[in-house]
Amino acid sequence: MITVYNTLTQRKETLQPIEPGKIRLYVCGITVYDYCHLGHARMLVAFDLIVRYLRYRGLDVTYVRNITDVDDKILKRAQEEGVLFSDITARYIKAMHADEQALAILPPDQEPRATEHIEQIVAMIETLVSKDFAYRADNGDVYFSVARCPDYGKLSKKNMDELLDGARIEVGELKKDPRDFVLWKASPDDGVGWDSPWGYGRPGWHIECSAMSTCALGNTFDIHGGGSDLKFPHHENEIAQSECATDSTFANVWLHNGPLRIDNEKMSKSLGNFFTIREVLKEHDAEAVRYLLVASQYRSPINYSLDSLEQAQKGLERFYHALKGLDIGNAKSLTNSRFEKAFQAAMDDDFNTPEAFAVLFDMVSEINRLKKTDPDMASQLGALLVRLADILGVLQSDAEEFLRRSGGDELDAEAIDALVAARDQARADKDWQKADEIRDQLTALNVVVEDGTGGSTWRIER
Repeated sequence: MITVYNTLTQRKETLQPIEPGKIRLYVCGITVYDYCHLGHARMLVAFDLIVRYLRYRGLDVTYVRNITDVDDKILKRAQEEGVLFSDITARYIKAMHADEQALAILPPDQEPRATEHIEQIVAMIETLVSKDFAYRADNGDVYFSVARCPDYGKLSKKNMDELLDGARIEVGELKKDPRDFVLWKASPDDGVGWDSPWGYGRPGWHIECSAMSTCALGNTFDIHGGGSDLKFPHHENEIAQSECATDSTFANVWLHNGPLRIDNEKMSKSLGNFFTIREVLKEHDAEAVRYLLVASQYRSPINYSLDSLEQAQKGLERFYHALKGLDIGNAKSLTNSRFEKAFQAAMDDDFNTPEAFAVLFDMVSEINRLKKTDPDMASQLGALLVRLADILGVLQSDAEEFLRRSGGDELDAEAIDALVAARDQARADKDWQKADEIRDQLTALNVVVEDGTGGSTWRIER
């Protein structure tokens, strides 16, 4: 049994699919007005991990993650650059996909866009208006009436009085109640928009996800996910408008990934600690970044720092040293292994990756022991290690290649190969002085040479 922490009920529950053997999952995706940042990476990797594991456990997962491609920030960016808003979204969707590929994030099964669902969005708003859950203001905006939804706040656990105390009406808004939120925004005739029963305009952010998720997965689906920062108001509003429109439970389980902090501070442009994924990947190995993002349990906060990245790098190097020299390609498949059972037990418990990694490190110790006594079994266990690590999205590189590149691109691998070969030849010629001189050259480059019966290999010592 797989247990998950349901934010809605605030407890762990056994995951019980609506349809046996199948999981329908919707995750709130990216608003594409700029390059993806590390907080986005945290969310993308967390749900990639969850989908990978559910599929490993034999579930048929339909994974839907939307793109918000019409939004105030997108329109502002387009106006600043003097281009069409679709040019902005095309640019950053392409960049997002490149970032995902670099971090070994598998594409979702469906990636709906808000602009492709205007008809469905309008239909859902029409239903809410006809049921008196929404109203048109004199300026052409349409608002959801929070007071008409008696269980509003059930996800965030906020009550109506709390919401009223913190609510306000912005300039230009014509809400009847400060707690109400916009479903449809009126647009000027020469602005970005679509025709609707309430006039020319465009959808509000919250209604986009309700329409896209129910179109893709039905009125009720198994899991809705996203970052913890979306719990209120976005996810709360999704629940309210969706359930009022359909008279159905919206999502049975709500999963929220924890936040990412930079050197123990909230990431913020004003603090100067704001990093895009591509900026980070220019300086650091993508697999080390992925490792850092999956090594913590998905609900826990992650602290991103140079030290934490260094620890992630060292963890990967320990794995790859164990895998180095194993004949994994020809190894028999291990079945019913105690290690795989322990890995499953950890991941079945709300995707507990720290415990799962502990199992994998136990496998490393066993592999290193078996290398000396039973190389065939070591290779079999190495093949299992690679297979289980693939669920976490790591250890898919060639071991020697990874260990060589882990020192950075500034080292010339071909030049190092030549030095190692020259040292081997000096040793064969019993020219010990020359061999020692070459070793000193390699040591100065932080290169460690390991001598074996089949010749010498090298790695970077960090």
